[in-house]
Amino acid sequence: MRLHHVQVSCPPGGEAAARAFYADGLGLTEVSKPPALAGRGGCWFRAYDDVGMVTAEVHVGVEEPFVPARRAHLALVLEDVAALDRLAARLGAADHLVDQSERDTFPGHARFHAFDPHGNRVEVLAPLSQPPPGRASRRGRPRQCPPGR
Repeated sequence: MRLHHVQVSCPPGGEAAARAFYADGLGLTEVSKPPALAGRGGCWFRAYDDVGMVTAEVHVGVEEPFVPARRAHLALVLEDVAALDRLAARLGAADHLVDQSERDTFPGHARFHAFDPHGNRVEVLAPLSQPPPGRASRRGRPRQCPPGR
């Protein structure tokens, strides 16, 4: 099993502000919604790895009445702390709210929380150390159990 996407909401007409955060701020790529869903409004975004595989997908849907997700959130992981710091600086420079108060509270990771223009919370993490050589290629694949277990 793997996660396909996460959905957050925006108020009617909030797509441009969502694009400024998810595409311009976080660096995700906007993708077209399927024609059967396009009439509902909203926008979709994806992140890709170096070989073009989708690594994250965020759907921003229009909701009326709108209430931001303040506790529920999506969490994105970056490759290292330097990338985390660059992204926090880019978001801050674009006047997006970045909260570093819990930076060292998640074991093995540095992190920050950001809030999209509609108040939805987004957590961004990076491992404090790199995986041992040969381990990175297993990331995202399920652990195999020996036969008979």
